[in-house]
Amino acid sequence: MRQEGVSEAAAEKGVRRVGRALADGPLGRGALRGVLDRAGVPTAGQAFIHVVMLASLRGLVVRGPVVDGEQAFVLVADWLGLLRPVDRDRALSELGRRYLKGHGPADERDLAKWAGITLRDARAALTDRPWAVQTPQYVDAAAQPKLLGAFDPLLHGWVDRTPVTGEHAGIVTDNGLFRPIALVEGRAVGIWSMPDGKVQLAPFEPATRPVREALAAEAADVERFLGS
Repeated sequence: MRQEGVSEAAAEKGVRRVGRALADGPLGRGALRGVLDRAGVPTAGQAFIHVVMLASLRGLVVRGPVVDGEQAFVLVADWLGLLRPVDRDRALSELGRRYLKGHGPADERDLAKWAGITLRDARAALTDRPWAVQTPQYVDAAAQPKLLGAFDPLLHGWVDRTPVTGEHAGIVTDNGLFRPIALVEGRAVGIWSMPDGKVQLAPFEPATRPVREALAAEAADVERFLGS
């Protein structure tokens, strides 16, 4: 935040103002930015989002309902209610269970990276868990070709994305953007965009006719869904 011109005092002030503003109910980014602007807290560049992130890290705010097409922020106390203390070993076990449900097969290095915990804690979390493996395998030859959106969870939560992305490092850009991808048998075969409401696929290499037809059907379904 110092790099974005937010002093420690301004950051603390921003967290307090965000908390007060959300006491009246959910607010989107624009409304929260206005709150900070009026309080004299810098919001230019990435300053705004880092102040909100600090409020999140303090356990004060979390993303809540969608309001006017935007996911708004709310107070943790309002959205999640009373959070009771949980035994640490039980908490790690539950973390491991939930992680593997969405990301398995995976190993302790993947969980440690995803959750920001130590390898020791990650190993404890995955003790005796199915789908906790030393060499995760992502390829699924039986899976139908799919178009996945930007920031799809498939590309989050592992130490190594190359089983999915292969040599196509540009799928995840240097500034942290995750591009929409076309997935075939668990591997990215191209990226896609949707200018003017029509899916445009940019394949990395020529595809077979069945794959092209399956992706075309996916594209039509995406257009139907987003256009409805």
